[in-house]
This record gives sequence, C-alpha cells and structure tokens, in this order.
Amino acid sequence: MGLRERKKLRMYQDVSDVAITLFLQKGFERVSVAEVAAAAQISKPTLFRYFSSKEDLVLHRFADHEDEAARVVAARAPGGSAVDALRRQFLAGIERSDPITGVNGDPHILAFHRLLYGTPSLVARLYEYLERSEDALTVALGGGLEARLAAGQIVAVQRILAQENWRRIADGEPVADVRRDAVVAAESAFARLEAGLPRCV
Repeated sequence: MGLRERKKLRMYQDVSDVAITLFLQKGFERVSVAEVAAAAQISKPTLFRYFSSKEDLVLHRFADHEDEAARVVAARAPGGSAVDALRRQFLAGIERSDPITGVNGDPHILAFHRLLYGTPSLVARLYEYLERSEDALTVALGGGLEARLAAGQIVAVQRILAQENWRRIADGEPVADVRRDAVVAAESAFARLEAGLPRCV
C-alpha cells in the first residue's frame, strides 16, 4: 500500500473514530454531520468525499467484510466445500474474539453494537452491506439462482449467530460461556447448511 492509500485509510479511521465517539456520547440522531466534521477538523464537503452518508461513518468498518465470505470461498482448496471453508473461518473468528462473530466482551465493542442495533437507520444501512456480501458470495459460488439462494442462507446464518453471541454477552453472560456455546451453535448451523445446500456449494 502506497503512502497516498495509507493516508486515505487513516483519514477514514480517524473521522469514523471521532464520529462514533460523538454518537456514543450523544446518540446517533442528535449529532449532525457538520458537528462530526468540526470535531474531526475537516470541512463538511471533505467528509462527504470519504463517506457518502452519515450512516457510513459507522458502517464503513463493515466494508472490509463485504466480500470476505466470497474471498474465503474463492481461496478454498480445489474440490473443497464452500460451506466447510466458511465454517472454519467463522470458528477461527470465534477463537480470536473477532467482533464480527459477536464473541467479544470489550466494552467499546459492546457499545458499538448497541449503537448499531439500537439505531433503525443504521440497521437499514447494514442490510445494504449484507446484500452486497450476498452478491459477492453468489458470484464466488458460480452465479445463478441456486448460488444466490445458498449465499442468502449462508449470510443469514452468520448474521444470526453473531447477533445471538453479542446479545448474550451484552446481557451479562460470561464471554467464556458464550464462546463455548457459540462453537457448538456454529458447528450445528453450518452442518445443516452443508446438508441442505446443493453439492456444488
């Protein structure tokens, strides 16, 4: 990555961090884009060069995950099962406390998820990211209706597993207990996917 790309990535991160801090302090709806820009010491037009909407100030963190499932499927061993590759990736995420799996007890991560799932406009925007993830996975699975149906089921399973893990930790359950159960739940869910989806998946 060149210097220009690193500077751009740093700008994304810095402005997003400022925005999320303000949103957590005051509430998403009570903070204007102009206020975020002022706090980040940039102009409002500059902010919109990096983020197309207020919601993207929060959700750009999901951008790197949009085509993650597609990348995992594309990188699997020849003849390997796409579902098995995704199962192993999800389990590895649980093991390393990847926030995308919901198994993370860091107070900042929990606050971020409360902000995300507690704000209707952010939830709606999140589904746009999930749809793009489905589109990318559909292509990786070969395209067509069967691939699209499979991609939709896979993305839904990952989302539901992660939300359940986050909800339990947010409700005060020990992370170790949630992690143990999350592994069992993921193994079961991906086994059902494996059994129910076309052999080509």
